[in-house]
Amino acid sequence: MLEELKKEVYEANMELPKRNLVTFTWGNVSGIDRKEGLFVIKPSGIAYEDLKPQDMVVMDLEGNKIEGKLNPSSDTKTHLELYKAFAALGGIVHTHSPHAVGWAQARRDIPCYGTTHADYFYGPIPCSRELTAAETEEDYEKNTGLVIIETFQNRKINPIHLPAIVCANHGPFTWGKSAAEAVYHAVVLEEVAKMATFTELHDPKASPAPQWIQDKHFMRKHGPNAYYGQGKS
Repeated sequence: MLEELKKEVYEANMELPKRNLVTFTWGNVSGIDRKEGLFVIKPSGIAYEDLKPQDMVVMDLEGNKIEGKLNPSSDTKTHLELYKAFAALGGIVHTHSPHAVGWAQARRDIPCYGTTHADYFYGPIPCSRELTAAETEEDYEKNTGLVIIETFQNRKINPIHLPAIVCANHGPFTWGKSAAEAVYHAVVLEEVAKMATFTELHDPKASPAPQWIQDKHFMRKHGPNAYYGQGKS
């Protein structure tokens, strides 16, 4: 079942250690087949060097395991809530990459200080609010997904224009049209978080890049008249 998607999700998961985004088993990638209403996710707590495509777990959008001998990632409910809320998402990544986690633990948005950030993320990367004790006890992983959704809805952020968040005291989630694109955004997020940290080391009172610079760099890659790259022939 979903053998091609399993292969894609497996390969996306294997990119995480290659890109130095995870230590031990601290991360997961999923990808969804919207037509089938099923998604594929990494199994929980399995070392990357031991993973195989057939180990990927197939889940439905009700949270039921459809196929797989292993338990799905402990973050499965978070992925599930995001897939249900944001129909354009095709893949989701969660890591504990250190620079992004630094901002999450500081409970701060990552400001857009320059053009690298603006090329990929339209505006500051949001930090969610902390979960309450009751939310943590009730259903931690589900409520992590719900607080991400709440953040985007309350701030009126387009999740396609800003495919990333850092969850307070926890770490980053990114997404994209596919599992591979979600990993790409996770790599960029970690680099942007590192650059923002360096910026504040050089100038603790640094200001975000002017809005016109942010607009220019994002729109030239993602806007209706985008011209970055080779385009379509």
